[in-house]
Amino acid sequence: MYYIGFDIGSSSIKAALISAKTGKSIASVNEPEEEMNIISIHKEWAEQNPEFWWEYVCKASKRLLKENTINPDQIIGIGISYQMHGLVLLDKEGELIRNSIIWCDSRAVEIGNKAFREIGEAKCMTTLLNSPANFTASKLKWVRDNEPEIYKRIYNFLLPGDYIAYKFSGIVNTTKSGLSEGTLWDFKKDKPAKWLLQHYGISPSLIPDVVPTFSRQSELSSKGADESGLKEGTPILYRAGDQPNNALSLNVLNAGEVAATGGTSGVIYAITDNLFAKEGLKLNNFAHVNHSEEQVRIGKLLCINGAGIQYRWLKNNLNLETNSYQTMNSHASKVPVGSNNLQLIPFGNGAERMFNNQNIGTHICNLNLNKHTRSHIFRAALEGIAFSFVYGMEILKKDGTEIKVIRAGNDNLFRSEIFSNTVATLINQEIEIYNTTGAIGAARAAGLSDGTFKDFGTMITKNDHVMTYHPLQNQEDYIEAYKNWKRELNRIIKK
Repeated sequence: MYYIGFDIGSSSIKAALISAKTGKSIASVNEPEEEMNIISIHKEWAEQNPEFWWEYVCKASKRLLKENTINPDQIIGIGISYQMHGLVLLDKEGELIRNSIIWCDSRAVEIGNKAFREIGEAKCMTTLLNSPANFTASKLKWVRDNEPEIYKRIYNFLLPGDYIAYKFSGIVNTTKSGLSEGTLWDFKKDKPAKWLLQHYGISPSLIPDVVPTFSRQSELSSKGADESGLKEGTPILYRAGDQPNNALSLNVLNAGEVAATGGTSGVIYAITDNLFAKEGLKLNNFAHVNHSEEQVRIGKLLCINGAGIQYRWLKNNLNLETNSYQTMNSHASKVPVGSNNLQLIPFGNGAERMFNNQNIGTHICNLNLNKHTRSHIFRAALEGIAFSFVYGMEILKKDGTEIKVIRAGNDNLFRSEIFSNTVATLINQEIEIYNTTGAIGAARAAGLSDGTFKDFGTMITKNDHVMTYHPLQNQEDYIEAYKNWKRELNRIIKK
């Protein structure tokens, strides 16, 4: 028997099969082959047609069954992970009204900022744990203000994962974790923040019913089963946004545990057991997948826009003999810690929230034309990105976050010993590396939901653990290099 998990991204749909007996990943697929298109008819707008998400979910589901010779009745549960903060609108008949306004769309920034000023920082930070900012609630307000004819037709709004669950089942509902990512959960009262919608002049009746993140949320309808190739009555057992789900995939569920991602951008997602949010404008605070009123589990999310994108830019523009990260890492390993006082500031991918939305840019500092080579540049880039992670963790600690262990996927930056050793040594914590994906995590979460996987952490360690980076002994060199990097960063910020 098997569980199936789906990860609804903005570039592709990922699906994975998990053995219900061992939790081992059996197979994974991506749809489509090319990245999905993002519609951007105005600067800083980003939309997608949710019907395409469903189309590719169905293709991925059928492929997994066919390619692995699995009968639909062998699938005993479904888990869903999805791109966060998106807005999907349905009319009274359950039909889509417009394209989804997705996570990277920034049209509602000023709407959220204005609400933050009007409602007050104290109330927002003690109830929502965030500014309304550019999240789902503010995007809905934008529709109300700018598309009144469309707004009149809205019967329910959904998050992207809610929509896929609806297409499977015909049932409209959402989760506490999902509403919190849209800044629509009141943590003081432990219920939907209807007052925020009322502030926006929006009827709270548009909020769907709320079901637990781990539960029998709904079952496949005959229509959903026919289109997806799965069996009618198969339960949907789990649903969560991609960052909370990524943390679950890495067995990050309790206070002091941190999930880190080192892709084009960097993400630090730390779990805490309190509702304190001092640095809420520099990071976000969401109900984690296992949060409840009795057991507080808040995921503090800090995003670093300028991370792996810098290293990729160097790879594509420095005319390497072999165009690969391995070649770059090999060059970098020949240079000592600190890159002979060469520093790279990696924030060249837009405004950075941890610097109060300043657009700092990328900088190469103290380049000596007689001493430094491209090997120094490669090392300084890896160190600079690692330093930005450490800087972000210092912000989290100011926010009352304890960091006991870091877990990361075996991808991109964390494959580099220089990068991982730098972070581990400066924060004096181990970094555990795992081979897993969001789709695998969602499938396993379905098994956790129905009680099949009793010892979840052991299962993940047994199936996925690759290696562990330990703090190095020569901390002084790393501390000195980080101090020099921060000195240059502060000089740039104060300009």
